[in-house]
Formats: sequence, C-alpha cells, structure tokens
Amino acid sequence: MVRGKSPVVLDPNKVSRYGVLSKSAIDGSSVQWIDVPDCFCFHLWNAWEEDDIHGDKIIVVQCYELGFNIIGSMYELDHSDHVSTSVMIRNIPNVFADKSWLEKPHGSREFYDGVQKFVAHCTPLVNSAGRIRCPCKRCRNILFKPIEWIGDHITDNGWDPLYTVWDKHGEPALPTPPLQATPTPPPLMSDMTALLDDLSYIPPNNEHNEPTQGDIGETSNEPTQATRNEFEELYSSANEALYPGCDHVTRLDFMAKFTYFKVKGKLTDSIFNEMLEWLQYALPESKGYKFPPSYYAIKKTFKTIGLGYESIHACEHDCCLFRGEVNKDLQFCPVCNTSRWKDSDTPGKKVPRKVLRYFPIIPRLQRLYKSRHTAKDMIWHATGKCTEPGKMQHPVDGGAWKKFDMKYPDFAKEPRNVRLGLCADGFNPFGNLSQTYSMWPVILTTYNLPPWLCMKESNFMLTLLIPGPKSPGKDIDVYLRPLIEDLQVLWDKKGVETTDIVSGTCTDHFLVRLLLLA
Repeated sequence: MVRGKSPVVLDPNKVSRYGVLSKSAIDGSSVQWIDVPDCFCFHLWNAWEEDDIHGDKIIVVQCYELGFNIIGSMYELDHSDHVSTSVMIRNIPNVFADKSWLEKPHGSREFYDGVQKFVAHCTPLVNSAGRIRCPCKRCRNILFKPIEWIGDHITDNGWDPLYTVWDKHGEPALPTPPLQATPTPPPLMSDMTALLDDLSYIPPNNEHNEPTQGDIGETSNEPTQATRNEFEELYSSANEALYPGCDHVTRLDFMAKFTYFKVKGKLTDSIFNEMLEWLQYALPESKGYKFPPSYYAIKKTFKTIGLGYESIHACEHDCCLFRGEVNKDLQFCPVCNTSRWKDSDTPGKKVPRKVLRYFPIIPRLQRLYKSRHTAKDMIWHATGKCTEPGKMQHPVDGGAWKKFDMKYPDFAKEPRNVRLGLCADGFNPFGNLSQTYSMWPVILTTYNLPPWLCMKESNFMLTLLIPGPKSPGKDIDVYLRPLIEDLQVLWDKKGVETTDIVSGTCTDHFLVRLLLLA
C-alpha cells in the first residue's frame, strides 16, 4: 500500500462465491453458496434484506478488485419451501486499489482521471451541507470543502503525502505495514497542527464542520468571513513547507522556534528584524524560501492563535487606567491631572508614560478545555482527593475547599468549574541590581490540575505585567481592575460558554465558572 498498490490480489484459478446464512441459523451447515463472475470482495460495507415480488432480496454493498464489473448482477436461490431469495450485489468501484496516479504529474491524463474517480467516489459520502474533508496538502483533511472544490484543490495544492490510508473517505483501516529503513526521513506534519486542531474543534453534530469564533476563543458563534480566512491562512502556514523540498519544518514552525530564540537570547526587536532581513536576502523568496518579513508579521500571525495581549495606558502616579467609556479618551489623569503622554506636543503617534499589559484570562481558560493535553486533567480534583486521613496533598483536601463546596453546591456540582490561586511579586527585569526598577507580574495557578502539574511553571498563567519603575504598593488595585472584571464575569451564574474536547459531544458546550481562592 505504501507503493500505491493493493495488498491483496485476485487468483483467477479459483471460483468466486457468496455465502448466505440465515440470522436464526444455529451453525454454518445451512449456508447457501452462490457462484458469481470472477472477482473478490476487497471490503464488505453493508448487507440487508428487501421485500421482492418473487420473495426476499438480499442487497450486498462492497468494494471489489478493478477489472471485474458485476454491478447490478442478480442471482436466485431456491429454498426447500420454494420461496426464492435473490442476491443483488452492488459493487462500489475500488478507488483504493490503485493509487499510482498520485505519483503522476499534475497535468497528466492519469492524474486527472484519478482525481475524477476519487471525486466520483466521494460524492455519496458528503454531509448534509454537501461538504467533505479535503485531502489536499493545504487542507490536510481538517477543513471541509464543497465536493465541487475537491478536484481543484487536489490539482492545485497536491495530495497530502501523510494521507496514505484513505480512512476518512471510506477506505477500511488496515494494520500498519512494518517499517522499512529508508535514507530519507518521511514527511512530518507541523507540531503546530495539533494546536490548531484543538482551536478549531467541532462537535460531531456540526454538519458544516467549520471553525467558529466561539471555537477559537471568542464568545460569538457568528464568525465573519475575515475570521475564517485568517484561520484558513493559519492552517496553510502550519503545513506550508519553509522551502521547496522541505518536509520536516513548516513556515509556522520556523516562526515559533525563531521567536523562542529571540526571547531566550533577549534579542531586541531591531536586531531580530535585521536577522530576518538577512535571511530574506541570503535565501530570497524568488527561489521559494518563505521566511516571515518582520517581527510584526510574526506577532500578527500568533495573534490569530490567541497569544496576544491588551496594552492599557496608565497614569504615571498609579491613579487610574485610561480605559472604559469614561477614561479611554482622556489626555490627562482625572485624579492628579498629569499628562497621559511623555510629550504632549509630539506630532504624530504619542508615547504613553506608563503601559499595563493584560493577558485576558477568559480565552485562556477556554483553551484549557479545548486542548486534549490539559482537558483531561481539569477534573482531577473531583477524583484525586487524598485517601489518607489527616494528610493534605492538594488544596482540595483542605477545609476552605470543603467549606466552599457546602456553601455553593451549584458551583461544586460541576467539576469543570475552575478554581484559581493568585500571586504577585516584584522583580528587576534588567538583571542589574544597581539600577532601581520594580516590575510586578500577576500570576494565576490552576488548582483543578493535579499537584504535580498545577505548580509547574509551564502551567502558570501570566495575566498582568504592572510597569515600574517602583512598586505599585497599595495602588495595585488600580491595575487589577481588568482582571477583576473578567473574574466577575466568570463567577456569575451564567458563566462563559466553553467546549470540552475530551467529551466530544454537542452537549458539552458547557458554561464554565471560576472561583479565586484566597
């Protein structure tokens, strides 16, 4: 099958037969055999009985080896009670047996005929919206397209090289053949594709099977065409080769890894942009290389995934935030009358004196249930209580947790509701103790997770970066207001609609609520 050939072949020296056995038969002694023209059944899809004027008819739907056409052939059986039974064999052309057309040039007649046979085979398999998974390199069986588009997509983008067993288009899954040593590594799918799969998770009863804004971290279930286009473009980047012939690194992989190096090496934006410019000069796009043009373009791409933050201007003396309907357009602090800008007379874009960075928590909490890696652990607290009396291995074993459950049983009965802890502390981001500067991060920990995960650094949620140069002190409540507003929304009985990918049913568009443990 790896070479595009059938794993089984027909032996023309043997007779082809079908056996018919009553459902009520005690053993196989009453089986009746019917000789048919030479063929073999590659895969039996279904069989059922239908009433006929001459008796009973048995319909058999199957795949068969190419070269033998017995579509519509009918054979009769005579029973001892003289009631005739006919067997009608409906063969479905086996497009799975010969995949050699995939290796032909896209403009060749063989490739065109193969595409047309594949589309014809898929036509009865579409959903109620007339769509089916597209196996081209760009869609990778993730996006559903109209059946009329499938042929053009395969011709324009090529066939997904990882899709060798066409199980999403009717081919029965077969045991994986033993691996063979090969000098070249097989094509690898982007590590980012799994992340995008989680973002675009769709319940099984969604007939259109398209990502919605609600599925990618927004609250609206009415996606705009621009949102769909951005998400499809993101999928394209996740599976777009970095350069011609590259089968192990995609464009999105490069952006993620290169940005990681920027953070780890503490590179400035200007140095990072110069490196990208040099890469584009040495490996130009005209020769097929697809490096991002700038750090801004990378950040814009990642914002589609939901990795962005809000920049909120603040008063220099920690009096207020310039946000909300009342304060967002003010040029001076309503408390101390200090200018919002470093230089109010500067023409063009002005520079604020202080900027608070807020990482919204609602889409990040939704992401915990949309990721197959974390969703399964989010209800650990409901089953992972310590069994040894007098010992505490997790906050769920503490008195405060139990007292809260008794006071708010409507919150406690849903184990997927989230319980968080909050911590904040100052640090000097410049690593130079001779320079006085104190920046305060506000971090949330998820107590739904087991103890070996909830205190793991990778599971901390950075929500606020409070700027210096000095500690906010008792004015820290001013900077906590964006977070508190989201916490109030999540504590409200209505909660926020979220999808649980582990359950995978339409009923698990549940309303998640949140508690902040003191």
